[in-house]
Amino acid sequence: MKIIEGYAEAKQALARQVSAGLEDAEREKTVRQIIAEVRQQGDKALYDLTEKLDGVELKSLEVPREAIKRAAKGIDADLLAALNLAAERITAYHEIQKNKLLHDKTDGGLGWLIRPLERVGVYVPGGTAAYPSTLLMTAIPARVAGVKEVVVATPPDKTGSVPQLTLAAAHLAGVDRVFSIGGAQAVAALALGTETVPRVDKVCGPGNRYVLLAKKLLYGTAGIDGLYGPSEVVIIADDTANAAYVAADMLAQAEHDPLATAILLTTSRELAEAVGGEIARQLEDLPRRDTTVASLKQRGMIAVVASVDEAIDLANLYAPEHLCLVVANAADYVDKVKNAGCLFVGEDAVEVLVDYVAGPSHVLPTEGTARFGSPLNVLDFVKLITLVEMGEADVQKLGGAAARIARAEGMEAHARAAERRLKGGRK
Repeated sequence: MKIIEGYAEAKQALARQVSAGLEDAEREKTVRQIIAEVRQQGDKALYDLTEKLDGVELKSLEVPREAIKRAAKGIDADLLAALNLAAERITAYHEIQKNKLLHDKTDGGLGWLIRPLERVGVYVPGGTAAYPSTLLMTAIPARVAGVKEVVVATPPDKTGSVPQLTLAAAHLAGVDRVFSIGGAQAVAALALGTETVPRVDKVCGPGNRYVLLAKKLLYGTAGIDGLYGPSEVVIIADDTANAAYVAADMLAQAEHDPLATAILLTTSRELAEAVGGEIARQLEDLPRRDTTVASLKQRGMIAVVASVDEAIDLANLYAPEHLCLVVANAADYVDKVKNAGCLFVGEDAVEVLVDYVAGPSHVLPTEGTARFGSPLNVLDFVKLITLVEMGEADVQKLGGAAARIARAEGMEAHARAAERRLKGGRK
């Protein structure tokens, strides 16, 4: 891997380009057409688009409930136990979050009510592989938040079926319905509704570029949780870090996708060279070697900087999905981190554990959106209703100011509505 020297060169390399490009413009045309077809033709469009785009002829859009219930019995017992452990920890984490964050409150007649969404659609990638972890990480927080109905859309495999692993996870997460639909057409079906697929209040979950664009274009028709791109990690390490561990964590990120990003920012030239050597050695027998190599060549980077503070400054600029602090006294630097989807403190805070079993959702802001976005959490599945309770004393105290501001804005009816109460015209 290439090694960059110094803060200035690293800063230039980490600057994100704000440009959608012609490729995304062409994709957007395609997605707009898909949305239009689903809006106009409903279920028929879903069958036709699945055959045209995925090469799969569906017999039914919805997976029978009995198939979901049976799925857990058909997978390896140890794997089922691992999924159960993940489900328990994800539930426990978000229950704590709910208890700390979600409370109705009234103070002096002003406050807010917290209400869960009625129905949420969870998109789970698939088609060539099964991702039960993503289903658990998305559906369970919705359930904990109190969403009444959780439905899942996920691409069918080449036989037209949803993988047993995905269905088993759906059962463990308490999902109500599962639809074997993928891509932009699945997002459109969830946001718009069809004869079979119910319209949801919000669409959540990661997907490919077409899924991302569909969520973006349909925002307003339904809510969305965020726009998730290829996965990324920034590791900040000093000379106390284990080069083999750092390399393993970078490779774990790079094997996701050729567009995934694995970056090491280090204060040690020796560590930089050792990590480069470890990456070469560990790559040799990786099953997804070609994907991993493509990612490292296109998006991978090692930069040597003068201090941990410089590295954190660069990380805040980049705003990565995952940020790992593998330095001496790592906890001392936590307050300096401003932009990251998930922060891992110390060598034993292993990113892969959060990917699967630690508890927090692995659905995280990417592509710099950690500057303003948050990980998927219980707040994504509720809404606030402002609560106002006032009496005559409040009207007398505030009505005059309201009338003056209203009249200054040219809103005479507003002013008179306040003044009518000031005059005591209740009867």
